Amino acid sequence: MKTIYLVRHAKSSWDDPDLSDEERPLIEKGVRKTQQVIGYLNAHHITTDLMLSSPAVRAFETAMLFARGIQYPAEKITVMPEIYHFDRAHILHALQGLTDDIQSVMIIGHNPGITQLASFLIEMDLEWLSTSAIAGIDIHTDQWDRILDSKRSVRFILHPKMLQ
Repeated sequence: MKTIYLVRHAKSSWDDPDLSDEERPLIEKGVRKTQQVIGYLNAHHITTDLMLSSPAVRAFETAMLFARGIQYPAEKITVMPEIYHFDRAHILHALQGLTDDIQSVMIIGHNPGITQLASFLIEMDLEWLSTSAIAGIDIHTDQWDRILDSKRSVRFILHPKMLQ
């Protein structure tokens, strides 16, 4: 069994009009909601073997929060520009190229791409993953290069509102 965790970055600031979209940082409310989600992951002993992040500040800051929260080495977060620009084919190709000793991967990205990827993988039309939301998807295979040919099922879809 392989597992993919798809995370939408935490709520970010629009306060500084001089910042580019890629430079927008998290706001405190986003950090708090992400901590709630991390609490859920810890309560259910959920970790990951690999963490991939968009290079956008808000996504990488979210990845850092998750890394600290689930004891993933922050220096091992892999930044992938394809996640920011959302190239589904490239992301799927990257997943299919993972070594089979990796059991789980967490991808921190943006909408609409992160919701579209979750919808594609579970073959269901998801409405929208909110900021700090996470979708856990199990792939019923032991080989990453078979993820598109294998049965896939929802482990959970968690929005911060569900934890209040």
